[in-house]
Amino acid sequence: MRSRHIRKILIANRGEIALRIMRTCREMGVETVAVFSDVDAVAPHVLYADQAFHIGPAPSSRSYLNVEKILDVARHAGADAIHPGYGFLAENPDFARKAREAGMIFIGPPPEAIEAMGDKTEARRIVRASGVPVVPGTEAPLDSEADARAFCAEHGFPVLLKAAAGGGGKGMRIVHASGDLGSAFRGARSEADSAFGDPRIYIEKYLEQPRHIEFQILADNHGNVVHLGERECSIQRRHQKIVEESPSVIVDEELRATMGETAVKAARACGYANAGTIEFLVDGQGNFYFLEMNTRLQVEHPVTEERTGIDLVEQQIRVAAGEHLTVRQESIESRGHAIECRICAEDPDNDFLPSTGTILHLRPAQGPGVREDRGIDEGGEISVYYDSMVSKLVVWAPTRDAAIEKMKRALREYTILGVRSNIPLLLYVMEHPKFREGDFSTHFLDEHFRPGSLNSVSPEAMVAAAAVCALLESRVAERPSPMADGADRRGRHHSSWKMQRIDLMRTRDD
Repeated sequence: MRSRHIRKILIANRGEIALRIMRTCREMGVETVAVFSDVDAVAPHVLYADQAFHIGPAPSSRSYLNVEKILDVARHAGADAIHPGYGFLAENPDFARKAREAGMIFIGPPPEAIEAMGDKTEARRIVRASGVPVVPGTEAPLDSEADARAFCAEHGFPVLLKAAAGGGGKGMRIVHASGDLGSAFRGARSEADSAFGDPRIYIEKYLEQPRHIEFQILADNHGNVVHLGERECSIQRRHQKIVEESPSVIVDEELRATMGETAVKAARACGYANAGTIEFLVDGQGNFYFLEMNTRLQVEHPVTEERTGIDLVEQQIRVAAGEHLTVRQESIESRGHAIECRICAEDPDNDFLPSTGTILHLRPAQGPGVREDRGIDEGGEISVYYDSMVSKLVVWAPTRDAAIEKMKRALREYTILGVRSNIPLLLYVMEHPKFREGDFSTHFLDEHFRPGSLNSVSPEAMVAAAAVCALLESRVAERPSPMADGADRRGRHHSSWKMQRIDLMRTRDD
């Protein structure tokens, strides 16, 4: 593959991932193009980009999933390449194919690899043929409930029904007894059809007390494939990750080498190129099994970046441009311990119900070893149309114990008013003895967390606190400046954007 110079990238996404990609582009001297829906007109990623284009109303089906509109914008803006981020169109092979047919570089794997690994049953077939261990299950989607019962008769309960065309916990049902199989089968098919437009499901043996361990891989178009170590993703709610860390306490050097080699083998089996993740389940005896491959950048990729010092987005762009990987397996060094917490606008005490509304006050955590990736600011809206994640809070420290203490400090500093958040739950996890000991599985919250046990702040109290914060800010802004031309005693100038924001607050409060 010949190397091509990338001058301008359209980011076909929104929120924190769009902004995170743009920051690397700016460091690389690459221009960026943002797209936005009606409700994202003044979102941070829109204000940060070199160019921004409106693509439709709030529903994602009419904006961020509108392939033709996005490609039209890319052509009009003169973009050389498209980065899909994660979610939306990131694992849509037709989008990748159409982008390439339009003469643009798709910053991701080949559409053939997306297609093969996006179908969970096909992915299992491909990796099994290359010698990668998989959880016992069907290689083809189930035609009927009778097929599911035949599998259970051979392998026993519990079993897991899963959507063939998707992930993220959608279309997934755990079945512990024969009497529950019928309703679970119908429910999984219905949810899979609603979430992915594809009702196909398959079945596999359900592992008791598993750990969810994934390996980050990078591959170029010249046959080079490396892994960047593991991430532990076992702390989940409703099969969706909320805490990720690296390294895993259960993975020693021998197991890491074996799983890493297996991850590389799985990537080679499907002709993969660019960044991706091989996900495994690990049982109590240290046996590991292929779960799935995510053919995109992961939400939790900062955990790996913090430990290795490798900018994964930069590597994605360079690989897509046809360059060789700049890292070799023997040169990759991972240091210390990193933890990521996904801060979401939701109520853990009420079945994790999303909390929509305006963020009236937001004060992020700061300090040494703390990173925050966020795509919404104070005054922004948590809408019903998109995921409820506010930000990703990431910490690094020399040891796991130190990283946990740093994360506890950062979570206590982090303030969101106007919507409920899962910060109390994340603190609960960090402080729990089982988590600190490393003695947990994907069932951690089911086994230990009881809804109603958190000290959550009521929405009324949050609104009152936000009003006090706004009043204090307005009073500080009204103080006469001791220096002319907006400069303070140290010669720093006030941000005109900040002053406008304070004026808006004062108007609202009045």
